[in-house]
Amino acid sequence: MLQMSKHYEPEFKKKIVRLHLEEGRTLKGLAAEYGVSKASISIWVKQFREECQTNEEAKADYDYMKENLQLKRQLAELQKENDFLKKAAAFFAKEID
Repeated sequence: MLQMSKHYEPEFKKKIVRLHLEEGRTLKGLAAEYGVSKASISIWVKQFREECQTNEEAKADYDYMKENLQLKRQLAELQKENDFLKKAAAFFAKEID
């Protein structure tokens, strides 16, 4: 028996692509959360990247998503370092007393 493919609205597809590219969410996780196949999401991401080659607005959107993901990762790393330094400062403050 043939399975009918689902039709997803362009805004929904863009949301899923954005979650993947901007937030670094995995295809597997997004597929499980939204009930969409990993293959579909992969196709949407590929289509978006291809669109970026010809559409300046899409390219600007893609560049923004990449930069945002990079900044989120950098922020997380700096927060870890900051937490470590706070603990080290507290430890050495106890040693001085």
